[in-house]
Amino acid sequence: MAQNTLLTHDKFLLGTFATNCGGGMTVSTLPDRWQATWENNLKLGKLLDDAGMDFMLPIARWIGYGGETDFHGYVLETVTWATALLANTRNISVFATVHTVANHPVVVAKQIATMAQISGNRVGLNIVAGWNKPEYDALGVKLPDDHETRYGYAQEWFDFIKKIWHHDGRFDWDGKYFQAKGVYGNPRPEFDPPIFNAAGSGQGREFASRNANFLFTPAMELERSKKEVAELKAQGDAQGRKVDVMTFSHVVCRPTETEAKAEWERIMGNIDNGAVDNLMNLQFAHAHSFPHELLEQIRERMAAGHGGFPLVGTPEQVADGLCALHAAGFRGTTLSFVDYVKEFPYFRDTVLPLLQQRGIR
Repeated sequence: MAQNTLLTHDKFLLGTFATNCGGGMTVSTLPDRWQATWENNLKLGKLLDDAGMDFMLPIARWIGYGGETDFHGYVLETVTWATALLANTRNISVFATVHTVANHPVVVAKQIATMAQISGNRVGLNIVAGWNKPEYDALGVKLPDDHETRYGYAQEWFDFIKKIWHHDGRFDWDGKYFQAKGVYGNPRPEFDPPIFNAAGSGQGREFASRNANFLFTPAMELERSKKEVAELKAQGDAQGRKVDVMTFSHVVCRPTETEAKAEWERIMGNIDNGAVDNLMNLQFAHAHSFPHELLEQIRERMAAGHGGFPLVGTPEQVADGLCALHAAGFRGTTLSFVDYVKEFPYFRDTVLPLLQQRGIR
């Protein structure tokens, strides 16, 4: 078995985001919004795999955002979801998104090792240190008020997992947050999986530069992003590590610009405003993922794409946008659609060939 291809090739990476969540990345009341059933996810996974897409990334959620639709109230759990997709695909990588506080490191180490064996090392791990306080309330655990504690816990959590993956034989762990005796891992992954992490705070980005292969950050303005990406890569270099920077995007691709803009207006005319309000309030109260001075721009993007970079237009215009992200230094992006299964085939047939012609795929 070979190492995960996300770590071995240099093309612009493309994956999907949040297909395990009701509504996907569109905070909308539209009747044709994404239905996150297993049937739809399996159908999409096979479409993506056959098209040569790179990865699928889920969001781990335990309660929704309320509003008329209870956005993200319907969610498939990510470890079981990813395992089933890996068993039903051939080449695509599939990530498990794991909250550190809700999942014991000994259990996660075993889960990832099992998934690696099932898939030929196509599993990835997306680490979430925590930000959504109502979810922590629902789990009956306390979300630390300071990022230093959140990421101190996450660091020990991941250090513990890595030792299980690499240590030969039993060992004891006596840390600040975990104490265990006679721990060992068998089987262990043949290769460490690719690690994703999304972080906006200083402590979060220090954690990512020490541990992640790919750090996610929103692309609000590309000139701003060029500087940010360079700084984040330099932060990884200072740790003696290569850390690539990813972002996320929302696609509305149609044969004509008029049709694409009409679809965008249809989305914006059917916003679940209550859910957007709750999402915005939680983001600004507990997370540092988005620049707070861009509030109005962020609100529109939250409604259509959960904050993702808008790729709206003809196939050529969408390809232009993806090439602009590449030129800004991003290593890749996730993609979301109102209905992934319905819309991805047109993207596959029209945009992917353009990206190949332009040399980024």
